[in-house]
Amino acid sequence: MRTRQRFGRGLTIGFTAALAMAWGAISDVHAQEPPDSALLPPIVVTATRVPTRADRLGQRVTVLSGADLRAAGVATVADALQNVAGLSVVRTGAPGAATSVFVRGGESDYVKVLVDGVPVNEPGGAYDFAHLTLDNVDRIEVLRGPGSVLYGSDAVSGVVQVFTRAGGRRLEAGARAGTLGTVELDAAVEAGGPTAGFGLGARWTGSDGLYPLNNRYENRALSARFRVTPDQRTDIGLVLRLTDADFHYPTDGAGNVVDQNQHQLTDMTTLGLEVARRVGSRVEARLALTSNEIGGGFDDVPDGPGDTLGAYAFRSQRDLKRRGADGRVLVTLADPLRLIVGGAFEHERERATSRSESEFGPFETEVDAARDNWAGYVQLSADGGPAAVTAGLRVDENERFGTFVTYRAGGSLGLPTGVRLFGSMGSAFKAPLFFEQFGGTFVIGNPDLDPERSTSWDAGVEQALWGGRVRASATYFGQRFRDLIQFTFTPPTPGGPNYLNVATARADGVELEARVHPAPGFSVGAQYTYLRTEVTDAGTLPADDAAFRLGDRLLRRPTHSVALDARATAGRVRASGAVRRVGARADADFAAFPAVRLTLPAHTVVDLGGEVELPRFTAALPAVVLTARVENVFDETYQEVFGFPARGRIVLVGGRVRM
Repeated sequence: MRTRQRFGRGLTIGFTAALAMAWGAISDVHAQEPPDSALLPPIVVTATRVPTRADRLGQRVTVLSGADLRAAGVATVADALQNVAGLSVVRTGAPGAATSVFVRGGESDYVKVLVDGVPVNEPGGAYDFAHLTLDNVDRIEVLRGPGSVLYGSDAVSGVVQVFTRAGGRRLEAGARAGTLGTVELDAAVEAGGPTAGFGLGARWTGSDGLYPLNNRYENRALSARFRVTPDQRTDIGLVLRLTDADFHYPTDGAGNVVDQNQHQLTDMTTLGLEVARRVGSRVEARLALTSNEIGGGFDDVPDGPGDTLGAYAFRSQRDLKRRGADGRVLVTLADPLRLIVGGAFEHERERATSRSESEFGPFETEVDAARDNWAGYVQLSADGGPAAVTAGLRVDENERFGTFVTYRAGGSLGLPTGVRLFGSMGSAFKAPLFFEQFGGTFVIGNPDLDPERSTSWDAGVEQALWGGRVRASATYFGQRFRDLIQFTFTPPTPGGPNYLNVATARADGVELEARVHPAPGFSVGAQYTYLRTEVTDAGTLPADDAAFRLGDRLLRRPTHSVALDARATAGRVRASGAVRRVGARADADFAAFPAVRLTLPAHTVVDLGGEVELPRFTAALPAVVLTARVENVFDETYQEVFGFPARGRIVLVGGRVRM
């Protein structure tokens, strides 16, 4: 193992040197060009719900460009998030397998996920990133830190929001194929002007998977966004996203290949309508109506006539609905003082059925449950001169767990030397998942569960140099989690619920980030994250079946992670590369009882991607672009979840036609 790690370090050094030489070549090409104008920080919306420069915020926000991601050959949001500071992406191996994102040590269901403002998490925060593709994506904003004041439940340790495109002028189609029998087809069209526009994107993905049997994956996605501006004071936007995925998997919970026909179906329909109206020069009102429906389930019929031992067949169907309305008024009290007053309503419902065939007799369960949540919130911000501050408060009233109050405050101070100081603190909460509150197959829910909650803070410094061409920052963060919901096989009360609020935990760390634009068309970035997690109170449940054990690290969060990336554009060529080192992580073998704690070793992964536009003999012809991407260039062997090998080297080549 040490030999392999030394080899991986050597490859990392060699790859970094190659990137440096590429920069040298590009610098020579552009040596006579005038320098770019000052590179300004991006404008972001997710942090405050109003367009704000990132360097005026107390919280850290990373913006990922959809154009840059597509040029690198990145196809999914999960892959796009892998190199973001403070984030850990964990996949159970094969394409289409469950994919989770942990932010700053929080649970995987502590991340609010929005598509054009529409929440797409399950009620209670769970979200599988496996099927979220980048078709028609303009940018991704990643907020690190609590966001419950503006977004309610689930936004405990971060918010990921995907924004799609509408209103440009574009028509393109592409195809690529490669390792694991992978085939990807996509198409997009975009058109519009000042008063109206639309964007449409579609993608089909197919893969044979990692295993020799029953590992086929298919994903069909359609994304649409429409905007209308009937007059100078009114904006109307409509978004729609459809996802239909079928994932076949032969493995049991320990990763053993045991089944030749079990599979999981997932379909999701996301719909959002937002209307904005400006009243005078100081007042703007917005109303957003959102709907997200998740359907599907598991299907595992007997493998054959002789398959009659144990639990030999299982079928389930789930239908989840999350519908909401959010109305808010933005008032400019006096420059630079702005006030947001808003109210929100959300209705959540789950209907689920399951049937398990067993040699001991069939077992059936049925759940039909719903809950409503009302909320009011206020946010006050001031952005003038060298300082900017934001403070907010929210009150949620849930029919299942009562009243809950969250807050957030933060600020940024710019100094004449180019140094910026920033910091924030706040609280957040996450409602229980439906099966935790209402139960399911072999599980007794607990209707008296409280929401999980957190208190978080961060503080840091950022230095900008060379007209913004160099930006470096250091951020310290801390989070305290309490009332964590824990599953137990042996409830304290016989016949009692299997889920209880018992545990507390902490997560502290440091994020170091830097990006350099040494020449036009070329940039290099680096990030390092140190994370320390610990269970501080495991409650009174038996240690043998406790997911949280006193003094243990939280599962699947690496202590150290580092990533380097480079992007270059020279004429018709765009290229990118990334090196990612993920440190050792705690995990458990849940096939054993009690679960056996273990450590997954560190691993290093190198990705390369790019595209080349072929010369056109006449402007009437469409542009033809050749694309290539290689993931895990050196075929590193590792696991992100114990028992499930990660994908090895993936090579994808193809082309695009653009009008």
